[in-house]
Amino acid sequence: MAAGAWAATTGRPYATICLMRSPDPSETSVSPANSFTAGDVLAILRGHGWLSADPTPEQVSWCERAAGILGGHVADGAALGELLGLVFHYDAREIVSKVESHVVLSRYAARDVLRELALLLLDGGAVNSERFSEIITRLKEGLDLRGRELFHPIRLALAGRAGEGELDRVILLLDEAAGLPFTVGVKSVRTRIVEFCAALD
Repeated sequence: MAAGAWAATTGRPYATICLMRSPDPSETSVSPANSFTAGDVLAILRGHGWLSADPTPEQVSWCERAAGILGGHVADGAALGELLGLVFHYDAREIVSKVESHVVLSRYAARDVLRELALLLLDGGAVNSERFSEIITRLKEGLDLRGRELFHPIRLALAGRAGEGELDRVILLLDEAAGLPFTVGVKSVRTRIVEFCAALD
């Protein structure tokens, strides 16, 4: 659904959302223009069967946030749908079984990152931008790691894929989505880290 049409039917103004700067200094850059809206996210959710009923105000708000923090990091709707797919599909055993996951997990201190990450996630509440930044800071200070050695295990365990900073933004959407009545239940960050660590055993 086009942005103008969706806005006209709902009368709801789009929120201006500030993108979280990635905690990894190596990934800070100026984000490209974001042309995606909550209406685009809703259309993707419906197209994949992740939302079947009329959205609640909370779901619309989540879609606005998803468009705001993901939209500037994708080239088209297909790429946006791929990132949203990481929110709605998570299978720890499937992730761990992939060759690229073995590469990440074989790097220096990857298991240490996961162990400390699990302790931090299980010892607190929902993960938002502020708490995620705090967790990253504590991991950096405690493990003296930077770059992919720190971020790739985190992204693999929580977003289901190792990669760049857009995956951190996927992580920021998880806990809020987990509390909303989507057709497909979203797993929280705590659930994901527990399942991921269990799949490693």
